[in-house]
Amino acid sequence: MNADVQDMITKGIDVLILNPTNPSAVTPALEAAKQANIQVIIVDRPTESKVAAFVGRDNKMMGEIAGKQAVSLLGGEGQAKGKIIEIQGDAGGKVMKDRHDGFHAVVDKEPGITVVEGPYCDYVRAKAVKAFQDLLQANPDVNLVYAHNDDMALGALQVLEQNNMLEQVKIVGIDGLSEAVKAIIDGKYNATVFNDPGKMGAMAVDTALKVAKGEKVPEYVDAGTGLIDATNAKDVYSETDVFAKMK
Repeated sequence: MNADVQDMITKGIDVLILNPTNPSAVTPALEAAKQANIQVIIVDRPTESKVAAFVGRDNKMMGEIAGKQAVSLLGGEGQAKGKIIEIQGDAGGKVMKDRHDGFHAVVDKEPGITVVEGPYCDYVRAKAVKAFQDLLQANPDVNLVYAHNDDMALGALQVLEQNNMLEQVKIVGIDGLSEAVKAIIDGKYNATVFNDPGKMGAMAVDTALKVAKGEKVPEYVDAGTGLIDATNAKDVYSETDVFAKMK
């Protein structure tokens, strides 16, 4: 990525939009842009370096929303009971940490809930399938699965379906993938916390255009989120702008 950024700098760009899959690894690129007086818009994952603006979502809040839904599905605040298996994202990642911490900030208040923290599956379905097969064997009494993204949650769904356990185990994910929303409609999946990359990308471009014109923009541009469950899944499924539909 650093080489690609350097190549764009030499072409004389004015504003750089960057989605850092590894925020710490892009420091050289950000420093090079700064030296060239190029404004940078960071998308999705924040960096330590100061930039013109960060366009993203509050992943800790998203974890909290998932946690509240998990508590509701397991009996409600103060009465929730059950075992949760948590399928985690990437080791050490800020998104992973926020989605983990936000979730635990809610469910750890419930004495009747036990959380089994699964291995890091890097947001990849195939890895989640393999990990969850072992987790399920060790925890056949699981009541709910929480995954840091829908792709991993859908991997768990696959394993549960193979073991005829979908009716007894709830599933909560994050991202709002259309496949997950369809699974909610079909009664195989309980909820997902919305994270629309299309809306985020559009907001990043809009922010970059304002910066290019010399307009003042906030350091943090919130792309918003929300819960998708059985009450609104049919309404938001296949919409081109799901978040707008949810408002």
